[in-house]
Amino acid sequence: MVEWKKLGEVCKVHTGSQLNKTDMIEEGPFPVVNGGKEYSGYTDKFNENACTITISQGGESAGFVNWIGVSFWAGAHCYVVEIPKGYNTRYLYHTLKNKERDIQLSKQGAGIPGLNRDSLYKQVIPIPSLEEQARIVGILDTFTASIDNLKEQIAQRRKQYEYYRDQLLDLEGKEGVEMKVLGSFADVTKLAGFEFTEHVAYQESGGIIALRGLNVRNGHLDLAQVKYIDGSNFSKLERSKLVENDMLFTYVGTIGNVALIDKNNRYYLAPNVSRIRFDSNIINPKFALNYFMSDYFKRTQINKYLNSSSMKNLSMENIRKFELYVPSLNEQSRIVSILDTFEASIQNLEAQLSQREKQYEYYRNKLLTFE
Repeated sequence: MVEWKKLGEVCKVHTGSQLNKTDMIEEGPFPVVNGGKEYSGYTDKFNENACTITISQGGESAGFVNWIGVSFWAGAHCYVVEIPKGYNTRYLYHTLKNKERDIQLSKQGAGIPGLNRDSLYKQVIPIPSLEEQARIVGILDTFTASIDNLKEQIAQRRKQYEYYRDQLLDLEGKEGVEMKVLGSFADVTKLAGFEFTEHVAYQESGGIIALRGLNVRNGHLDLAQVKYIDGSNFSKLERSKLVENDMLFTYVGTIGNVALIDKNNRYYLAPNVSRIRFDSNIINPKFALNYFMSDYFKRTQINKYLNSSSMKNLSMENIRKFELYVPSLNEQSRIVSILDTFEASIQNLEAQLSQREKQYEYYRNKLLTFE
Protein backbone atom coordinates (compact mmCIF):
# COMPACT_ATOMS: atom_id res chain seq x y z
CA MET A 1 0.00 0.00 0.00
CA VAL A 2 1.48 3.35 -1.07
CA GLU A 3 0.17 6.78 -0.16
CA TRP A 4 0.86 9.80 -2.33
CA LYS A 5 1.41 12.97 -0.34
CA LYS A 6 2.55 16.50 -0.99
CA LEU A 7 5.93 17.22 0.54
CA GLY A 8 4.32 19.93 2.69
CA GLU A 9 2.11 17.26 4.29
CA VAL A 10 5.13 15.20 5.28
CA CYS A 11 7.77 17.65 6.45
CA LYS A 12 8.77 21.27 6.90
CA VAL A 13 11.44 23.17 5.02
CA HIS A 14 13.41 26.11 6.41
CA THR A 15 16.32 28.21 5.22
CA GLY A 16 19.64 28.51 6.96
CA SER A 17 21.32 31.66 8.30
CA GLN A 18 23.63 34.06 6.50
CA LEU A 19 27.34 33.51 7.09
CA ASN A 20 29.61 36.04 5.40
CA LYS A 21 32.60 34.89 3.39
CA THR A 22 34.86 36.79 5.78
CA ASP A 23 33.60 34.59 8.61
CA MET A 24 34.54 31.36 6.82
CA ILE A 25 37.86 29.54 6.98
CA GLU A 26 39.67 27.40 4.37
CA GLU A 27 39.69 24.35 6.63
CA GLY A 28 37.58 23.60 9.66
CA PRO A 29 35.36 21.05 11.39
CA PHE A 30 32.05 22.14 9.83
CA PRO A 31 31.30 22.76 6.13
CA VAL A 32 29.16 25.70 5.00
CA VAL A 33 26.30 24.63 2.71
CA ASN A 34 24.69 27.29 0.53
CA GLY A 35 23.21 27.49 -2.96
CA GLY A 36 25.88 25.59 -4.87
CA LYS A 37 26.76 21.94 -5.28
CA GLU A 38 30.06 22.36 -3.44
CA TYR A 39 30.72 23.65 0.07
CA SER A 40 31.08 27.44 0.28
CA GLY A 41 33.84 27.06 2.87
CA TYR A 42 34.24 25.92 6.46
CA THR A 43 33.55 27.29 9.92
CA ASP A 44 34.11 26.38 13.58
CA LYS A 45 30.39 26.33 14.41
CA PHE A 46 27.28 24.58 13.10
CA ASN A 47 23.53 25.18 13.02
CA GLU A 48 22.35 21.80 11.63
CA ASN A 49 23.05 18.23 12.68
CA ALA A 50 24.51 15.42 10.58
CA CYS A 51 22.40 13.20 8.31
CA THR A 52 20.26 16.01 6.92
CA ILE A 53 18.68 16.61 3.51
CA THR A 54 19.38 19.99 1.91
CA ILE A 55 18.07 21.62 -1.27
CA SER A 56 19.80 24.55 -2.98
CA GLN A 57 17.54 27.60 -2.93
CA GLY A 58 19.10 29.99 -5.45
CA GLY A 59 21.38 30.30 -8.46
CA GLU A 60 22.14 27.87 -11.27
CA SER A 61 22.09 24.94 -8.84
CA ALA A 62 18.66 25.78 -7.39
CA GLY A 63 16.82 22.52 -6.73
CA PHE A 64 19.98 20.44 -6.18
CA VAL A 65 19.16 17.81 -3.54
CA ASN A 66 22.01 16.77 -1.24
CA TRP A 67 22.68 14.58 1.79
CA ILE A 68 24.99 16.11 4.40
CA GLY A 69 26.48 13.36 6.54
CA VAL A 70 28.22 15.66 9.06
CA SER A 71 27.13 18.56 11.23
CA PHE A 72 27.24 21.75 9.13
CA TRP A 73 26.32 25.39 8.80
CA ALA A 74 23.29 25.94 6.57
CA GLY A 75 23.56 29.28 4.79
CA ALA A 76 20.82 31.66 3.69
CA HIS A 77 20.55 30.05 0.23
CA CYS A 78 20.15 26.54 1.59
CA TYR A 79 16.83 24.82 2.33
CA VAL A 80 16.91 22.29 5.16
CA VAL A 81 14.30 19.52 5.11
CA GLU A 82 12.94 18.65 8.57
CA ILE A 83 11.89 14.99 8.73
CA PRO A 84 9.37 14.06 11.49
CA LYS A 85 9.29 10.72 13.29
CA GLY A 86 7.60 7.93 11.39
CA TYR A 87 9.57 8.46 8.17
CA ASN A 88 12.87 7.05 7.01
CA THR A 89 15.12 10.04 6.34
CA ARG A 90 17.25 8.19 3.79
CA TYR A 91 14.13 7.05 1.95
CA LEU A 92 12.98 10.66 1.65
CA TYR A 93 16.43 11.66 0.43
CA HIS A 94 16.37 9.07 -2.37
CA THR A 95 12.79 10.07 -3.21
CA LEU A 96 13.62 13.78 -3.46
CA LYS A 97 16.77 12.99 -5.43
CA ASN A 98 14.58 11.06 -7.84
CA LYS A 99 12.38 14.15 -8.24
CA GLU A 100 15.32 16.54 -8.49
CA ARG A 101 14.64 17.37 -12.14
CA ASP A 102 11.00 18.28 -11.37
CA ILE A 103 12.15 20.43 -8.45
CA GLN A 104 14.71 22.24 -10.61
CA LEU A 105 12.08 22.97 -13.26
CA SER A 106 9.93 24.72 -10.65
CA LYS A 107 12.52 27.45 -9.96
CA GLN A 108 11.62 31.00 -10.96
CA GLY A 109 13.39 34.22 -11.96
CA ALA A 110 15.00 35.45 -15.17
CA GLY A 111 18.21 36.77 -13.62
CA ILE A 112 19.28 34.64 -10.68
CA PRO A 113 16.73 31.79 -10.51
CA GLY A 114 15.32 30.85 -7.13
CA LEU A 115 13.27 28.03 -5.68
CA ASN A 116 10.05 29.00 -3.92
CA ARG A 117 9.25 27.09 -0.74
CA ASP A 118 5.59 26.73 -1.78
CA SER A 119 6.61 25.01 -5.01
CA LEU A 120 8.63 22.55 -2.95
CA TYR A 121 5.68 21.83 -0.70
CA LYS A 122 3.56 20.99 -3.76
CA GLN A 123 5.87 18.20 -4.92
CA VAL A 124 4.02 14.88 -4.64
CA ILE A 125 5.99 11.92 -3.27
CA PRO A 126 5.18 8.22 -2.67
CA ILE A 127 5.05 7.00 0.94
CA PRO A 128 5.06 3.20 1.31
CA SER A 129 5.23 1.34 4.64
CA LEU A 130 8.30 1.84 6.86
CA GLU A 131 9.28 -1.75 6.10
CA GLU A 132 9.21 -1.05 2.37
CA GLN A 133 11.06 2.26 2.87
CA ALA A 134 13.83 0.36 4.69
CA ARG A 135 14.01 -2.29 1.96
CA ILE A 136 14.40 0.35 -0.76
CA VAL A 137 16.99 2.25 1.27
CA GLY A 138 19.03 -0.93 1.77
CA ILE A 139 19.29 -1.45 -2.00
CA LEU A 140 19.96 2.17 -2.95
CA ASP A 141 22.44 2.78 -0.15
CA THR A 142 24.56 -0.05 -1.54
CA PHE A 143 24.96 2.00 -4.71
CA THR A 144 25.60 5.30 -2.92
CA ALA A 145 28.23 3.66 -0.67
CA SER A 146 30.02 2.40 -3.79
CA ILE A 147 29.74 5.86 -5.37
CA ASP A 148 31.17 7.53 -2.25
CA ASN A 149 34.02 5.01 -2.20
CA LEU A 150 34.90 5.73 -5.83
CA LYS A 151 34.79 9.48 -5.19
CA GLU A 152 37.21 9.03 -2.30
CA GLN A 153 39.55 6.94 -4.47
CA ILE A 154 39.46 9.65 -7.16
CA ALA A 155 40.21 12.36 -4.60
CA GLN A 156 43.17 10.39 -3.22
CA ARG A 157 44.52 9.58 -6.69
CA ARG A 158 44.19 13.22 -7.70
CA LYS A 159 46.17 14.28 -4.62
CA GLN A 160 48.90 11.82 -5.62
CA TYR A 161 48.92 13.20 -9.15
CA GLU A 162 49.14 16.80 -7.95
CA TYR A 163 51.93 15.93 -5.49
CA TYR A 164 54.10 14.24 -8.12
CA ARG A 165 53.27 16.91 -10.69
CA ASP A 166 54.49 19.65 -8.35
CA GLN A 167 57.62 17.68 -7.46
CA LEU A 168 58.50 16.92 -11.08
CA LEU A 169 57.86 20.48 -12.30
CA ASP A 170 59.79 22.35 -9.62
CA LEU A 171 62.72 22.64 -12.02
CA GLU A 172 64.49 25.79 -10.85
CA GLY A 173 68.23 25.17 -10.51
CA LYS A 174 68.06 21.67 -12.01
CA GLU A 175 70.87 20.55 -14.36
CA GLY A 176 70.11 20.83 -18.08
CA VAL A 177 67.14 23.14 -17.53
CA GLU A 178 66.89 26.58 -19.18
CA MET A 179 64.71 29.47 -18.12
CA LYS A 180 62.74 30.76 -21.09
CA VAL A 181 60.24 33.59 -21.48
CA LEU A 182 56.93 32.33 -22.86
CA GLY A 183 56.74 34.97 -25.59
CA SER A 184 60.04 33.76 -27.04
CA PHE A 185 58.69 30.34 -28.03
CA ALA A 186 54.90 30.73 -28.11
CA ASP A 187 52.33 32.93 -29.81
CA VAL A 188 49.84 34.38 -27.31
CA THR A 189 46.64 36.06 -28.46
CA LYS A 190 42.96 36.56 -27.67
CA LEU A 191 39.73 37.49 -29.45
CA ALA A 192 39.39 41.27 -29.44
CA GLY A 193 36.11 42.77 -28.25
CA PHE A 194 35.32 44.40 -31.60
CA GLU A 195 35.90 41.09 -33.41
CA PHE A 196 33.39 39.41 -31.16
CA THR A 197 30.65 42.03 -31.49
CA GLU A 198 31.09 42.50 -35.25
CA HIS A 199 31.74 38.97 -36.49
CA VAL A 200 30.48 36.40 -33.95
CA ALA A 201 26.88 35.15 -33.89
CA TYR A 202 25.98 32.69 -31.13
CA GLN A 203 23.63 29.78 -31.84
CA GLU A 204 22.23 27.01 -29.63
CA SER A 205 23.18 24.23 -32.05
CA GLY A 206 25.73 23.60 -34.76
CA GLY A 207 29.17 22.13 -35.29
CA ILE A 208 31.62 24.97 -34.53
CA ILE A 209 32.02 25.78 -30.83
CA ALA A 210 33.13 29.09 -29.31
CA LEU A 211 35.13 28.18 -26.22
CA ARG A 212 34.47 30.39 -23.20
CA GLY A 213 36.01 30.47 -19.73
CA LEU A 214 33.44 28.04 -18.35
CA ASN A 215 34.58 25.48 -20.95
CA VAL A 216 38.12 25.37 -19.50
CA ARG A 217 38.34 23.40 -16.24
CA ASN A 218 40.97 21.36 -14.43
CA GLY A 219 43.18 20.80 -17.46
CA HIS A 220 40.35 19.67 -19.75
CA LEU A 221 37.70 21.02 -22.08
CA ASP A 222 34.28 21.00 -20.40
CA LEU A 223 31.62 20.92 -23.11
CA ALA A 224 28.58 20.62 -20.84
CA GLN A 225 27.50 24.18 -21.75
CA VAL A 226 28.54 25.40 -25.18
CA LYS A 227 27.61 28.06 -27.72
CA TYR A 228 27.88 27.41 -31.45
CA ILE A 229 28.96 30.01 -34.03
CA ASP A 230 28.32 28.32 -37.41
CA GLY A 231 26.70 31.52 -38.74
CA SER A 232 29.65 33.77 -37.92
CA ASN A 233 31.95 35.57 -40.35
CA PHE A 234 34.91 33.18 -40.25
CA SER A 235 36.87 35.14 -42.85
CA LYS A 236 37.35 37.79 -40.14
CA LEU A 237 38.11 35.30 -37.34
CA GLU A 238 41.18 33.49 -38.65
CA ARG A 239 43.27 34.67 -35.68
CA SER A 240 40.89 33.06 -33.21
CA LYS A 241 40.72 29.69 -34.98
CA LEU A 242 42.01 26.92 -32.73
CA VAL A 243 44.06 23.92 -33.86
CA GLU A 244 45.16 20.73 -32.15
CA ASN A 245 47.62 21.27 -29.25
CA ASP A 246 46.78 24.96 -28.86
CA MET A 247 46.47 25.69 -25.14
CA LEU A 248 43.66 27.81 -23.70
CA PHE A 249 44.37 30.00 -20.67
CA THR A 250 41.69 31.93 -18.77
CA TYR A 251 42.93 35.42 -17.98
CA VAL A 252 39.91 37.04 -16.31
CA GLY A 253 37.44 35.81 -13.70
CA THR A 254 38.75 32.42 -12.64
CA ILE A 255 42.33 32.95 -13.78
CA GLY A 256 44.81 30.26 -14.77
CA ASN A 257 42.57 27.43 -15.95
CA VAL A 258 44.09 25.62 -18.92
CA ALA A 259 43.13 22.99 -21.50
CA LEU A 260 44.53 21.64 -24.75
CA ILE A 261 42.60 21.59 -28.03
CA ASP A 262 42.08 17.97 -29.06
CA LYS A 263 41.05 18.32 -32.72
CA ASN A 264 41.12 20.67 -35.71
CA ASN A 265 38.22 22.51 -37.39
CA ARG A 266 35.89 22.50 -34.41
CA TYR A 267 36.77 25.34 -32.03
CA TYR A 268 37.23 29.13 -32.00
CA LEU A 269 38.12 31.50 -29.19
CA ALA A 270 35.41 33.37 -27.32
CA PRO A 271 36.21 36.44 -25.17
CA ASN A 272 38.07 36.15 -21.82
CA VAL A 273 40.16 33.17 -22.93
CA SER A 274 43.61 33.42 -24.49
CA ARG A 275 45.23 31.05 -26.96
CA ILE A 276 48.84 29.92 -26.54
CA ARG A 277 50.42 28.19 -29.54
CA PHE A 278 53.79 26.61 -28.74
CA ASP A 279 56.90 25.95 -30.80
CA SER A 280 56.91 22.14 -30.56
CA ASN A 281 60.68 22.10 -31.18
CA ILE A 282 61.12 23.71 -27.76
CA ILE A 283 58.24 22.53 -25.62
CA ASN A 284 55.83 19.60 -25.54
CA PRO A 285 52.29 21.07 -25.27
CA LYS A 286 51.29 18.38 -22.74
CA PHE A 287 54.34 19.27 -20.65
CA ALA A 288 53.35 22.95 -20.83
CA LEU A 289 49.78 22.11 -19.75
CA ASN A 290 51.03 20.33 -16.64
CA TYR A 291 53.58 23.06 -15.97
CA PHE A 292 50.88 25.76 -16.02
CA MET A 293 48.80 23.69 -13.59
CA SER A 294 51.64 23.23 -11.10
CA ASP A 295 51.71 24.96 -7.75
CA TYR A 296 55.17 26.33 -8.56
CA PHE A 297 53.95 28.10 -11.70
CA LYS A 298 50.84 29.53 -10.04
CA ARG A 299 52.87 30.77 -7.10
CA THR A 300 55.80 32.29 -8.98
CA GLN A 301 54.20 33.52 -12.21
CA ILE A 302 50.40 33.89 -12.13
CA ASN A 303 50.29 35.35 -8.62
CA LYS A 304 53.24 37.61 -9.41
CA TYR A 305 51.32 39.50 -12.08
CA LEU A 306 47.95 39.29 -10.36
CA ASN A 307 49.34 40.90 -7.23
CA SER A 308 50.65 43.82 -9.28
CA SER A 309 47.29 44.46 -10.93
CA SER A 310 44.47 46.56 -9.46
CA MET A 311 41.99 44.51 -11.50
CA LYS A 312 42.12 40.72 -11.21
CA ASN A 313 43.01 39.88 -14.78
CA LEU A 314 46.11 39.30 -16.85
CA SER A 315 47.04 41.19 -20.01
CA MET A 316 48.46 39.36 -23.03
CA GLU A 317 51.66 41.33 -22.45
CA ASN A 318 52.05 39.92 -18.94
CA ILE A 319 51.20 36.38 -20.06
CA ARG A 320 53.99 36.63 -22.65
CA LYS A 321 56.37 37.56 -19.77
CA PHE A 322 55.80 34.28 -17.94
CA GLU A 323 59.10 32.55 -17.18
CA LEU A 324 59.24 28.78 -17.55
CA TYR A 325 62.05 26.39 -16.63
CA VAL A 326 62.31 24.13 -19.69
CA PRO A 327 64.23 20.84 -19.71
CA SER A 328 65.13 18.86 -22.83
CA LEU A 329 62.34 17.42 -24.96
CA ASN A 330 63.32 13.92 -23.82
CA GLU A 331 62.99 14.92 -20.18
CA GLN A 332 59.68 16.64 -20.93
CA SER A 333 58.41 13.40 -22.51
CA ARG A 334 59.54 11.41 -19.45
CA ILE A 335 57.66 13.74 -17.10
CA VAL A 336 54.55 13.68 -19.29
CA SER A 337 54.63 9.86 -19.37
CA ILE A 338 54.68 9.65 -15.56
CA LEU A 339 51.84 12.14 -15.18
CA ASP A 340 49.81 10.49 -17.95
CA THR A 341 49.86 7.27 -15.91
CA PHE A 342 48.19 9.06 -13.03
CA GLU A 343 45.75 10.77 -15.37
CA ALA A 344 44.77 7.45 -16.98
CA SER A 345 44.17 5.95 -13.55
CA ILE A 346 41.94 8.86 -12.58
CA GLN A 347 40.00 8.63 -15.84
CA ASN A 348 39.45 4.90 -15.31
CA LEU A 349 38.02 5.56 -11.85
CA GLU A 350 35.86 8.37 -13.23
CA ALA A 351 34.48 5.99 -15.87
CA GLN A 352 33.60 3.49 -13.13
CA LEU A 353 31.96 6.29 -11.14
CA SER A 354 29.86 7.38 -14.12
CA GLN A 355 28.69 3.82 -14.69
CA ARG A 356 27.81 3.33 -11.00
CA GLU A 357 25.90 6.63 -10.89
CA LYS A 358 23.86 5.56 -13.91
CA GLN A 359 23.08 2.23 -12.23
CA TYR A 360 21.98 4.04 -9.07
CA GLU A 361 19.70 6.37 -11.05
CA TYR A 362 18.18 3.45 -12.96
CA TYR A 363 17.36 1.39 -9.88
CA ARG A 364 16.26 4.44 -7.91
CA ASN A 365 13.73 5.30 -10.58
CA LYS A 366 12.64 1.66 -10.86
CA LEU A 367 12.18 1.21 -7.11
CA LEU A 368 10.42 4.56 -6.61
CA THR A 369 8.00 4.24 -9.49
CA PHE A 370 4.85 2.86 -7.88
CA GLU A 371 1.73 1.92 -9.79
